[in-house]
Amino acid sequence: MKLGVIADDFTGATDIAGFLVKNGLKTVQLNGVPRDGVNVDADAVVVSLKSRSCAPEKAVHDSLAALQWLKNHHSEQFFFKYCSTFDSTSKGNIGPVTDALLDALGEDFTVICPVLPVNGRTIYCGYLFVNAVPLSESGMRHHPVTPMTDSNIMRVMEAQSEGRCGNVPSQIIDKGIAAVKNCLQQLRQNGFRYAVLDALNDKHIEILGKAVADMKFVTGGSGLADGMARAWTDLHGDVEQAEAAGQPLEGATVVLSGSCSQMTNAQVAKYKEMAPALAVDVGRAVSDANYFSELVEWVKQNSNQKYAPLIYATVMPEELSNTQASFGAETASQAIETLFAKIAKTLESQGYRRFIIAGGETSGAVTQALAIEGFKIGPQIAPGVPWVRSIGKSLSLALKSGNFGDEDFFFVAQQMKTVKGE
Repeated sequence: MKLGVIADDFTGATDIAGFLVKNGLKTVQLNGVPRDGVNVDADAVVVSLKSRSCAPEKAVHDSLAALQWLKNHHSEQFFFKYCSTFDSTSKGNIGPVTDALLDALGEDFTVICPVLPVNGRTIYCGYLFVNAVPLSESGMRHHPVTPMTDSNIMRVMEAQSEGRCGNVPSQIIDKGIAAVKNCLQQLRQNGFRYAVLDALNDKHIEILGKAVADMKFVTGGSGLADGMARAWTDLHGDVEQAEAAGQPLEGATVVLSGSCSQMTNAQVAKYKEMAPALAVDVGRAVSDANYFSELVEWVKQNSNQKYAPLIYATVMPEELSNTQASFGAETASQAIETLFAKIAKTLESQGYRRFIIAGGETSGAVTQALAIEGFKIGPQIAPGVPWVRSIGKSLSLALKSGNFGDEDFFFVAQQMKTVKGE
């Protein structure tokens, strides 16, 4: 195994796995810390956790368990993957997990690089931008669980970790691989524990990937993994073969959207213009345990149209705030996740084989309800969002992080080439 990845949520795991496959690395995603008997044949294994917004102590515990499994299966290098918008709070969880993994690996220095220029996530002088807007002024400032109110990743990292955080500026990266390595070495010698890597474009990603390709432990988003994979491989003839393992299957399809991000709102709005769509009644989701069966029947009645039916809890920030005020943020979120999980499980039992899911928490709830241990990674629908095929089941899923994909994402996902199931 060339690379072992610990991802802090389901969609983040498929995000990074998709970029590894794009570079010809045969990649498997496992949901949660695998059972002892699980054996995989892959160049890279991504262990997806649900550790982004839980208590820091649990995030550390689960991450260390995943690390131990990857070490037991002889991974050569390790990658802690988090969101390209650095979703976290002043208490964690990125800092505490990074510190715990550093200590467990006997390392004293690593890089911090949540960039993904192809999706508009860039860093300049340690400040994170989303489509040229500072992180703290983007839609992430309204995130219901991890509102990002500071764009300075060095400051955010130091607030939740044990060490000092420096910066490798873009001017250094422009000078090439040797200059980056030299800057990293100087930061380490000067007592810094972490280095935030600037990146403004794909050329920076390529340079950074080569500069850190030999580090035992790195942290970041899928952009850095893309650059590292390019440094390791020249397997362009094998990309199609790597993608084939997760090619989407034919079969009845449903779209479930729990994300309230700006892009998902735009995607839902566009999809509603041409496809059957039904909004979730949050009040009934909270109080009516049988509400899911009504929604299942609606899906079945609307599955004979050109595009798959959509059930969505996606709303704009003001409506989301009103919902949280009425029911409580945690109560409303848990009720919606439970609702989507029941819908997916029931539809699977009635022959549905393709699930397009928007939102990290929603994706986690659905994959757990479907009892999926892991995925084979297929072709990308959009940067960071591949189709994946369940290991041991004839199921295909598209697990989309909130702000990923263009407005026509739901359409594009359904128009990709399919294969017959086993």
